[in-house]
Amino acid sequence: MADLLRDQINAYLEKTFLDGGIPPRLSEAMRYSLLAGGKRLRPALFLSFARACAPDKAEKITGDLMPFAAGIEMVHTYSLIHDDLPAMDDDDLRRGRPTCHKAFGEATAILAGDALLTDAFGFMAQAAAPAEDLLRALHSFADAAGSAGMAGGQELDLEAEGKRIPIEELIVLNAKKTGALLRCSCECGVLLGGGTSAQREASRIFGSEFGIAFQITDDILDVIGDAETVGKEVRHDAESGKATWPSLLGLEEARRLAIAHCSNAAAALDGAFPPGRDADLLRAAAQSLADRTH
Repeated sequence: MADLLRDQINAYLEKTFLDGGIPPRLSEAMRYSLLAGGKRLRPALFLSFARACAPDKAEKITGDLMPFAAGIEMVHTYSLIHDDLPAMDDDDLRRGRPTCHKAFGEATAILAGDALLTDAFGFMAQAAAPAEDLLRALHSFADAAGSAGMAGGQELDLEAEGKRIPIEELIVLNAKKTGALLRCSCECGVLLGGGTSAQREASRIFGSEFGIAFQITDDILDVIGDAETVGKEVRHDAESGKATWPSLLGLEEARRLAIAHCSNAAAALDGAFPPGRDADLLRAAAQSLADRTH
C-alpha cells in the first residue's frame, strides 16, 4: 500500500499512543510491539476503501477515521504478540527483532496483548462517523477478532498441527485466522466511508480473496524466504507440523493459486468505485501481493 498512508498511520500511533497511567513496563512492552514497524496493511486497506468511496473527500476521511485505523493495528499487534507465545507458535523473532515475550517475559507479553486488544476499541470509538455506522463497525470488528473469527482460527490452527487436513478445512482455518481481520478492515472502510451496498459487497469479495492470497504467500515465504527479509523465523511451519498451502499442494500449485486469488481480488473492484488514486492503489496491492517478499 502507499507509503504516505503508512507514514500517516505511524505518525498517529507515535503521537497518540502515550503511556499516561499505564505501568511503565507494560507501556514499554505495548509500544515495543505496536511501534516496531510493519506494513500497516490492515489499517491502510481500511483507509483506502473509505477514501475510494469519496475521492474528493479523501484527506478529511483520513483524519476522521484515523482513530479507527489505529485500533485496527492495535488488534493486529495483540494477535501477533499472543501468536508468538511459547504456548502458541513459540516464535523468537517478529518484525526483525525479538518477540514481545522474549524481550519482556511471557506474563508481561500476555498483558500487553490483552491491553492492546481492549484499548483498541476505545480508539475505534473516537472515529468521527455516524453513530449507527460506527456501532455496526465496532460489532463487526468484535466478531472478526473473536471466537468466530481470528481467535477461533488460531484454535483450529493449533488443532491442525501434525495433521494432513483437507483443503476445505485449511480454507476455513485461514478465513478465520488471517482472513477475518483483513476482510473486516476492507468492509468497515466502506461502511464508515459512506459507501453503497454494492461497494460493501465488492469490499467483502476483495477482502476474502486478498486474505486467501495473503496467507498462501505467507506460507510460501516460510519455505523459500530468509529471516532477515521476512522479519520473522522461517522454516518454522514445517518444524511445527503446521497445515500450510505448500505442504498440501506443493510450492508451484500454491503460487498458482495465490496469483488466481490476487486476480479475483483486483477484479472485485471493477466498476464498484469511482476512478481515483485509492481505487488504483487497492488494485495494485492485490496484483502485486503474490510477489511480496515480507
